[in-house]
Amino acid sequence: MTATAVPAKPRRSLKATPTAWVIWAAVVFFFINLAGIVGSVLVSSFGKSWFDTWLPSGFTTQWYGDAWREFGLLQVVTVTLLVSALVVILSVLIGAPAAYVLARQNFPAKRLVYLTFLLPILMPPITYGIPLATVLYKFGFAGHLSGVVLANLVPSVPFVILTMTPFIEQVDPRVESAARMLGAGTRAIFLKILAPLLVPGLLASAILVLVRTVGMFELTFLTAGPDSQTLVVALYYSMSAAGIRAQQSVDAMAVIYTSMMLVLLVVALRFVNPTQLVARVKEEPE
Repeated sequence: MTATAVPAKPRRSLKATPTAWVIWAAVVFFFINLAGIVGSVLVSSFGKSWFDTWLPSGFTTQWYGDAWREFGLLQVVTVTLLVSALVVILSVLIGAPAAYVLARQNFPAKRLVYLTFLLPILMPPITYGIPLATVLYKFGFAGHLSGVVLANLVPSVPFVILTMTPFIEQVDPRVESAARMLGAGTRAIFLKILAPLLVPGLLASAILVLVRTVGMFELTFLTAGPDSQTLVVALYYSMSAAGIRAQQSVDAMAVIYTSMMLVLLVVALRFVNPTQLVARVKEEPE
């Protein structure tokens, strides 16, 4: 018997449609402009003088020292780290138990509760930031470190809940049931069984809340006082007062802030898998 030859499938040629060319051109144009803006700020932060030339007349690092002294960046960075640490700790302590309840319990208004938690994340912070700041000023919290922390908790706690829920749902409830049958109490189950299993989720939530808090401008700006400004708010004030300061100092401060955000984002992407951050609602049993 002779084997019949199977005809080879023709190779499909990749053709770029006009729509694809337009999209790629827009993407390239966007990144070229972004690189130009970032590059000009970076070069300006090291330049001595830069007028009507492609490059500054010389380069120096003195502007970073001037920005550190003029803008009091030591205190600003300290406040930024303190606010971020407090928001991360409180958000995890509040959000993790709430996420556990949502992941393990089924009740009629569960989807409505999820929607409520989504609102502070999806809505622009300025929409609820102004009435929130009014309430905080009324009770004497705004203008101090406590007011900044409380304001940042509003979007951070729901963020932890929505991030932690998928991680908790991945833990088989039968593990907890077996532990209870063996005599383990609620505290032992949380500390010795759930906590080790949920370390990736807790770490992901903490890092993402840290990045979000450092970059949060609106809520911090509305509630911060002279001694409770974070780096992003101090950068805004330095830009608005750029007429009485060297532009290179402002650019140096912008480079410091951008570098901090890039480091945090790299750390976040190192420990966080974005596909795990999709909160899914478990279907109710029929």
